[in-house]
Parts: sequence; structure tokens; C-alpha cells
Amino acid sequence: MEEAMSPSPSLPLLAPLTLWVLCSFLFPVPTNARELAPIHAPLSSPQAKNVSLSSPSVASPPVVMQIIVERHRHFHKELTVAIVLASAAVVTIILSTLFAWIIWRKSRQTCKSEDIQSSDAAKGLTLTPILKKFNSLKMGKKGFLEMIDYSLLDTATTKFSDSNILGEGGFSCVYKASLEGGVLVAIKKLNGGVLGCERKFENELDLLGRIRHPNIVPLLGYCVHEEKRLLVYELMQNGSLETQLHGPSHGTALSWHIRMKIALDIARGLEYLHEHCNPPVIHRDIKSSNILLDSEFNAKISDFGIAVTGGNLNKGSIKLSGTLGYVAPEYLLDGKLTEKSDVYAFGVVLLELLMGRKPVEKMTPSQCQSIVTWAMPQLTDRSKVPNIVDPVIRDKMDLKHLYQVAAVAVLCIQPEPSYRPLITDVLHSLVPLVPVELGGTLRVVDSSPRAHQKLSAQ
Repeated sequence: MEEAMSPSPSLPLLAPLTLWVLCSFLFPVPTNARELAPIHAPLSSPQAKNVSLSSPSVASPPVVMQIIVERHRHFHKELTVAIVLASAAVVTIILSTLFAWIIWRKSRQTCKSEDIQSSDAAKGLTLTPILKKFNSLKMGKKGFLEMIDYSLLDTATTKFSDSNILGEGGFSCVYKASLEGGVLVAIKKLNGGVLGCERKFENELDLLGRIRHPNIVPLLGYCVHEEKRLLVYELMQNGSLETQLHGPSHGTALSWHIRMKIALDIARGLEYLHEHCNPPVIHRDIKSSNILLDSEFNAKISDFGIAVTGGNLNKGSIKLSGTLGYVAPEYLLDGKLTEKSDVYAFGVVLLELLMGRKPVEKMTPSQCQSIVTWAMPQLTDRSKVPNIVDPVIRDKMDLKHLYQVAAVAVLCIQPEPSYRPLITDVLHSLVPLVPVELGGTLRVVDSSPRAHQKLSAQ
């Protein structure tokens, strides 16, 4: 028993505690020195005393137990102190971190509110932070989107001469210009001081500074001069789709396949805005005058002045904007704006390409009729569809393709937005109708006499 109770140097640090627990079941543990006295009483016989004296090197069991108890008490005190100190340190660190986070959060909110207030106070004049942001945006092979000196634009447009005007709108006027090196550009000069002009300018910079797509007109630069706001775009040599369809040529330059290519290009541009931009972008003003055509009749969407992103569609925060004849009914009547609003406007443009008519036509001096109202009953009757097609392209397409385009248009202009297809579905429906050389998948077999002459010459 003495050997079992004697401490071994090979035991770990917690061995005294373990031994004390074991002994507590075998012996009553004394709590002080006085309680040890009665234990010596039974050892009064000489034999017991001799045994005790003959083994001076071995401590009696009560003494060992007392040492263990004292060591356990000492260890327990040290452990308690260590735990208390560690707990206090952890609590101090947590409270300090929480306090620092609260101070940082409050200071950040204060700075943010000060920035908003300062921008509101200097609205229209303090564009420096925005312009600095756009100075760092790359424009691919075009270089960098940067501010262009006003004197260069003034010289390039012959002091903004009327002879260089390409088109006019309610908020702006577009001029043709030739920059150094013979680079042809279109310069949009916004009417300074007009309500909403500054917002449109900033919106175009924000969106077109980030968006890059073959079917969206590229922004090359900008200019801020006093109250003047100017945007510089790549020049589209064939002007707008509106000019081609409803101008002096009345669509004679647009064959059936070219018109389908234009529709496909618009759908591709909208799909990029709706499906690939994060957050999605709703153009809100898709119309033939905002569809620009380059020298090869590639269509590009322009004018993002009233475009909004999907994250800014809080009810009541979006002012009703758009062009009569293209505005979706749910947006016009209830203010409900979604990507399906752009799909509706696309359907109206598709009707223009199909029939060569304007979206709204005057019947009498006081009465107008929309192309949607006029065409819907006839588009659903196959026998009437060929008769409402633009005379320029009538009888120059496969009837199956004509019926398919008419069906797509009918779906896009449905009054109920949930019945309209996604622009991605529209895109997939148009791809098979466009020749391969124009960006589609249709393989056209040319049976004209000129084609036979070419084959025989080869």
C-alpha cells in the first residue's frame, strides 16, 4: 500500500490529483494537522514503534496523504488563477474588438452620409470623382475612355455647324465629326441646363463605360465644358434604323435577310443586357431611332440615358419614361418595369421591320393608331400576313420564315408580360432565319441567273 501511494517521478502532472481521488475512497482525508493525531494512537505497541523507527526513509501514509493534499491545493489554486486570468484576457479582447468595430461602423456611415450630402449640394458641377473613375476604364483596341478637350470637338464639328447635324432629340443633338487622323465619330451634345440632362449624361457614362458588346454602340470619350456635356461615339455610317425605314429611301436598302440580321443583332444586344450584365440592365427606350447601323448594316443599340439596372427598381423610384408606341402597357398603366418591357419594345421594332410602318400613325388630326393595334388581328391570320408585309420585301422571302417572324412578333407584343418570351428565346427563334454569312445558321441556295453565271464562269 505504501508503494502504491508513494509518488512516482514518471507520472504526469495530474498524477497527484488522480492519487488523491483514489485515496479518498480508501481513507478519510484529513483536513488539517490536528486531525492526524488520533491516527498515531493505535501504533502504541513496541512492535509497531520499532517498525516505524526501523524505516526512517519511508513516510507514513498520513504524511504522504497530507503532502498530496497540499500539492493538490497548490495546483488547484494555480489552475484557478490561470483560468481566471485567461478568461479575463479573452473577455477584454472580445470587448475591445467589438468596441473598435462599432466605432469603425459609425465613422463609415458618417463619411458615407457626408459624401451623399456633398454630391447633392454640388449636383451638376462636381463630376470629378465620376470622371476619374472612367479615366481608368479600358476600351480594348480603342485605348482608354478619357475626357476630350472641348476645343478639339468644336473644331471637328466646325463650331457645331448645322450642316454636321446627324439627328436631334428632346435632350440632345448629334453631330458628325472627324478627329485627328481622319477618325469619324458622332458627338452627342446634351442640352445643358435642361432638367434631367445631367442625370442622362452620368447614366450613359456609368453604363457605357462598363458595357462592351458588338451590338451596343461603343462610347469613345466624353467632354465636360462649363455647362456643356458631350459624349463621343463611334460613327454609324448608315444612320439609324428609323432613317432607313421611314426616311427618303423607305427601306429600299434593307432586304429581307438584312432586316432579319438587324432583328437578330438587336436581340443579341438585349440578351447581353438582360442575361449577362450584373445587375441586369433594362434599356427602357428600345426604338428604331436608337438602333444604329454601321457600313455593313450591323445593328447596335444606343442611347442609355434612361436605362436602369435591376437593382434600382424600387416601386415609385422610377419615373415613367419612354417613347409613345414602344412603351409596354403594364409600365404605362401600372409603372411595372421588367426586362419584358424591353421585349415588348423589341416586338414593335420587329413589326416595323416586317411592315415598314411607323409605330404610331395619324389617322386624323386628333386621332392616332398604333401599329400593335392595327397589326395584331392580321398577324394571327396566316392568309392576311403576306398582304401586310412591306412592299419593298413582299414575296421575297420563304413564307414559312415569314409566319415564324410574325409569330415571334405576336408573342413579344402580348399585353400580359408573363406571356411574352425571354429575349433569349427570341434570339434562338431568329438565328435559323439569318444566313450564315450574316451571323445566323441559314444556308441560302442562290438560284438567280447571276449565280448561274458565276458558277459557269468558274
